[in-house]
Amino acid sequence: MVKTVAIIGAGISGLGAIKACVEEGLEPTCFEQSNDIGGLWRFTDEVEDGRASIYKSLVTNVSKEIMCLSDFPMPDDFPNFLPHHKYFEYIKLYAEHFKLLKYIKFKTTVCRVEKHSDFLVTGQWLVTTENNKEKKTDIFDAVMVCTGQHAQPVRSFNTLPGIVKFKGQVLHCQEYKRPIGFDGKQVLIIGMGNTGVDIATELSTRASQVYLSSRQGVWVIKRLGKGGLPYDLGFIRRYYNWMNNIMPAAMSRWMTRRFMNDQFNHNLYSIQPEGSVWKEPLVNEELPSRILSGSIMIKPHVTRFTETAVHFADGSVVDNLDVVLLATGYDYSFPFLDESIVKKDDSKGSFYKKIIPLGIEKPTIAFIAFILPVGPTMVVAELQSRWAIKLFKGLHKLPDSEGIEKEMLKDEHLRKKWFATAENNFRRTDYITYMDDIASDIGVKLNIWKLFLTDPVLAWKVVFGPCNSYQFRLTGPGKWDGAREAIFTQWHRIEKPLKTRAVKQSPKSDLVPWGLLPWIVFLGVLFLAVVLKG
Repeated sequence: MVKTVAIIGAGISGLGAIKACVEEGLEPTCFEQSNDIGGLWRFTDEVEDGRASIYKSLVTNVSKEIMCLSDFPMPDDFPNFLPHHKYFEYIKLYAEHFKLLKYIKFKTTVCRVEKHSDFLVTGQWLVTTENNKEKKTDIFDAVMVCTGQHAQPVRSFNTLPGIVKFKGQVLHCQEYKRPIGFDGKQVLIIGMGNTGVDIATELSTRASQVYLSSRQGVWVIKRLGKGGLPYDLGFIRRYYNWMNNIMPAAMSRWMTRRFMNDQFNHNLYSIQPEGSVWKEPLVNEELPSRILSGSIMIKPHVTRFTETAVHFADGSVVDNLDVVLLATGYDYSFPFLDESIVKKDDSKGSFYKKIIPLGIEKPTIAFIAFILPVGPTMVVAELQSRWAIKLFKGLHKLPDSEGIEKEMLKDEHLRKKWFATAENNFRRTDYITYMDDIASDIGVKLNIWKLFLTDPVLAWKVVFGPCNSYQFRLTGPGKWDGAREAIFTQWHRIEKPLKTRAVKQSPKSDLVPWGLLPWIVFLGVLFLAVVLKG
């Protein structure tokens, strides 16, 4: 019987895990190696070993109504896209509101997590921690790993011939904090993820020239969407997800590419992704204008470095280079665990439902937020924690080995459908599909058809409005009485921070999808057919 749970990490995922334990009557103990909560979102000017690091100008690329947790809406005066300090403020408010701080042991490092000698019977774990140079080992019934995916930078020196000869400065973006010390310099940034492009656009106002090198290119989407509203309110919607799942994958990707190029011609700007593999878009408003102004120059991948220069695949050379910034991403590892517990395989997969390690004899350890959804990771992490706690308590069970194998093959098939490949992308997933899948396991997935009969106005908003986390508190265990109201009042919270000057007429925010009327009629007919047949 699971009662005590060790939680490693007090970022937003760890806090959600604490709350999920408390809701289910378990006793959580959270170990945090730093002196505060927040994880990635707690900005410091220093790079702390083993902790994710962010830069001063970071702004969320998901809007507040999409990324807020399921029973704690953000304050209505918070901006729609939050600077990191505002999201950290939200994390603080969340922890204080649900009284989570008392479960956290700060300045405590987890040194070792190993199976108890009676693990095959009890499923218990020995957790060894260190605080102020004193080590202690405790027994826990279950463990939740919430250490995040951004603490171990990938420096990729082995793929950059000659980089050791380069006499200029070489940094990983983890070390970048502010645009200080770059004035008048020539800067090369390798990698076109969100971080690399954010830093490139910021440095382009200070450096003499910024070069942005990409092997494959990238899709770029602006935060500013239709009608001036946050872009994600328009496409993180159930009807859009249904359409994508109904359409052939190639057609869906073609339509998305067309939408991306309607904003600006990615091929003209030399950044259109190559090949058939689908890459999720990054979010940035400024890149196209900085390319237009010449302050950022797009280059192909690097072939080699010399002491002062860099050579690119197209034969071009940039001499007198001063700084190289590696925006080459992050990896994750679990130094406190025996390697036999997690067998990393980013193609076939390492975790059942992306949570429970494959082959574990007793499913009493869960890995939270080691996932790359096309949507907000923190919302996925919250639901993963609810799922894991129900599993720990025996309120739902894992399938047998054959069932797990079928599930892993299904996941592999879906990744190939969505992203045109299943290689090196096990953490990637479709956001709404994944959320509904694990919600179904624990009885909190909505019955949309039934909802159209019992509460048609709410059903309309659920299907054709933004798919936010409140939907997973409308029914089942953990139901929150304020969920319906939160869905009905979301547009007020979206518009409030924009209305800082009185005007006679404000834009309509419902974004009624009239262009989808044929689909709506089709779904209505399908619904009637299902009801009549039943």
